[in-house]
Amino acid sequence: MEDNEVIRIEHLDKMYKLYDRQRDRLKEALGISRRKKLYHEHYALKDVSLSVRKGETVGIIGTNGSGKSTILKIITGVLSPTAGEVHIEGKLSALLELGAGFNMEFTGIENVYLNGTMSGFSQAEIDARLQDILDFADIGDFAYQKVKTYSSGMFVRLAFAVAINIDPEILIVDEALSVGDVFFQNKCYHKFEEFKSQGKTILFVSHDLSSISKYCDRVVLLDRGKKLAEGRPKEIIDMYKKVLVHQVDSDMAGSETVDEEGHLVQEDGDGQKKTWKSRLTLNPSNDTYGNGLAQITDFCLIDNSGNITNTVIKGDSYTVKVRAEFQDHVSEPILALSLKNRMGVEITGTNTMFEKISTGDFEKGDVLTVTFTQDMSLQGGEYLVSLGCVGYRKGDFTVYHRLYDIFSIQVISSKDTVGYYDMGSDVTIDVKRAK
Repeated sequence: MEDNEVIRIEHLDKMYKLYDRQRDRLKEALGISRRKKLYHEHYALKDVSLSVRKGETVGIIGTNGSGKSTILKIITGVLSPTAGEVHIEGKLSALLELGAGFNMEFTGIENVYLNGTMSGFSQAEIDARLQDILDFADIGDFAYQKVKTYSSGMFVRLAFAVAINIDPEILIVDEALSVGDVFFQNKCYHKFEEFKSQGKTILFVSHDLSSISKYCDRVVLLDRGKKLAEGRPKEIIDMYKKVLVHQVDSDMAGSETVDEEGHLVQEDGDGQKKTWKSRLTLNPSNDTYGNGLAQITDFCLIDNSGNITNTVIKGDSYTVKVRAEFQDHVSEPILALSLKNRMGVEITGTNTMFEKISTGDFEKGDVLTVTFTQDMSLQGGEYLVSLGCVGYRKGDFTVYHRLYDIFSIQVISSKDTVGYYDMGSDVTIDVKRAK
């Protein structure tokens, strides 16, 4: 290993054998198969190399099935690689499957000593850390009860407290910072920041891109078991956003074009055109209704780099484009956009009427495209987008077409404030010290 490296991974493979039939697995185990292979090879990791230097916080991101958790399990010794080498320099603690080593018949205290011993600590060292662990878990007298009597919340609190208070040189984290209630999560993040300020080395896997952006010095992007890229958080997150909508794929060939009506499309290798919405992750069970006199035929969200995506960085400008096609005469249609939180509470929204935009009259076959551009001031999190085309027909309010919760926006934030949106405060302080 080079100077200052604490983790080095070289040409790592992890292959699983997938059998069509259980008897094929038995035949191969007994060595009685006539064919060479009775299985298909699936590579969870393929020729992955990376290194982590002392004091770095490195994030690993990727879609489900990209190999993120697999690589952490190999680093921590939970899994063995099919090929390649892993070198570790330093005492390591892992937040993977919390409580995986707990004995349900033991008390909380007994499990603290069990896990500490498994991590290589002596009884004296565990004694010195015991009160810190119990204070962090904050489960009171339940620490002296059998773990099988715990609620799921108490269980993960104790498991996290044991793992985080071992005081390792290298911390491995896999989606473990969002356990318990909001107050315990806050405590977890404070501990995480304390580790970082102490110069500990952290390898961090998460779907929470806000945390990746905030904490990581460097980010590695995995896609279907291969390392696609690594670099600074913003650039790699931008690339990940393209992976999510299949715009970055080494197995796909394609180019963007504009049709006669100025509609952005993408051609695959077979010449088939793709619409805007095909490049978003859509809600498969959205609610849609209307009388059909107009139809929303296409839509997208575009970030300030010009990418069609479901992800926006807080503070950046972004655009939602909505395209409606008319099946009959419609006068002054109103195109609407609204955002809800994950609990279904409507947070904000607007439409062409609120914005005092006159859309005009339309006949069958006419197409209207409306562009909403605004700054993203919502807090980090996920929001649901609804679109609508409505209006007044013979004096009555009429719904032509509505798409409820049709796609989501993930807001990436390195600073969240209280509530749903950021006031954008400019804060100054004036300090006068006593002489």
